[in-house]
Amino acid sequence: MNNHRLLTGLLSAILLGGGVCAVGQTRQVFTMEELFEVAESNSVQLRPSVDAEEVARREISVANSQWLPDINASLSLSYIGNGFITRRDFSGYEKAPIPHLGTGLGLNVSQPVYTGGAIRNSIRMAELKLTASRYATELQRDNIRFTLAGFYLDIYKYGNLRDVVTGNLAQARMVLDEMKARYEQGLALQNDITRYELLVSDLELQLIKISNTLDILNNNLVVTAGLPANTVIVPDSTILSRALPSESESWWQSEASGNAPSLKLARSGVDISRKAEDLVKSERMPKVGVQAVWTMDGPILVEIPPINRNLSYWYVGLGVSYNISSLYKTNKALAKSRAATQEALVRLDAAAENVSLGIRADYIRYLEAYEELRTQQKSVELADRNYSTVSTRYSAGMALITDMLDAANSKLDAEQRLVNARIDIIYYYYKLLFTSGKI
Repeated sequence: MNNHRLLTGLLSAILLGGGVCAVGQTRQVFTMEELFEVAESNSVQLRPSVDAEEVARREISVANSQWLPDINASLSLSYIGNGFITRRDFSGYEKAPIPHLGTGLGLNVSQPVYTGGAIRNSIRMAELKLTASRYATELQRDNIRFTLAGFYLDIYKYGNLRDVVTGNLAQARMVLDEMKARYEQGLALQNDITRYELLVSDLELQLIKISNTLDILNNNLVVTAGLPANTVIVPDSTILSRALPSESESWWQSEASGNAPSLKLARSGVDISRKAEDLVKSERMPKVGVQAVWTMDGPILVEIPPINRNLSYWYVGLGVSYNISSLYKTNKALAKSRAATQEALVRLDAAAENVSLGIRADYIRYLEAYEELRTQQKSVELADRNYSTVSTRYSAGMALITDMLDAANSKLDAEQRLVNARIDIIYYYYKLLFTSGKI
């Protein structure tokens, strides 16, 4: 009995406090969409994708800078030793004094004019990578939103289950008090009381487990959304009363084909692979550039004896270069790029197939959830009627305790399945939104 009182006291503290660690917590009502907006700004899990997008954006600036001229300046100081002069047969050795201080100053400006598409393709490649990064961010955002939706709906479900179990517990305690009164009158057995006390204890344990589950779910939701740790999420009570759209499966398939981030990411992968082919092909093209050079060197060593003065000259011209070895070196690189493109196309087909299968399955489950709801509403109606009948018969001494236990368990089970059925409709709707890229 002391254990029973201890359990009851602990349960009361949990229910009155709203959880195991309710001190300092702030209860706040959030709609699903409000949570999505909070996570958009605060979720730690989304930041790597956003940072990767910023890196890809800066990569475009780097690629564009290839059109800027290359400017090289050089300055050199050197010590030049004395030389000597000989005949071609190395006879007739004669010293040749040379000014020892050597200086060099140069400026080279080169402006690319035509690169065979290398710069243009590299810029386009950077732009495609930015697009892919955006799709990757969108996919990660949708994953986070669907995760939040799962936690949110579970909190709603377990909150309703707690209300169901609490109601059944109060009803069970009333029956238990009635049994004890009948026992004192000699109309009930001690064994009946014991068995119903076990039912009450089981319901009390269920409440503790439900409260702990709610605490875990709330923590998961708060951390994922990036909310303060002391926040207690209270789901919007109107979520089950919303009129959900009833579009056909073909409509969902069409929306998924155009909006699913996984498909967008796969398509961008194909575009990137094809642009990589163009980059390899550009290596086979000549490169044309405008070049301007100015130099000043001293002393002048091409004269004998050397002239201890600086020689300066400049020129402007058009340079054309062609890597002949690219004709036979790029074949394998091009074959590799084409194989990568083919792989990307296969990945796109596989992604499209997975999305289509996902939409099909989610849509069937979505319709099934409505059927489940209608069935469970009828089950609860029948279970309530059965419990009322058995309870009346038991009070009149016309039913056994086992009948009461069966009726109570059936009522509890039916009410719990009704809660699950209502939540399943919302869950599969958001699953459709997630799979189709509209969440």
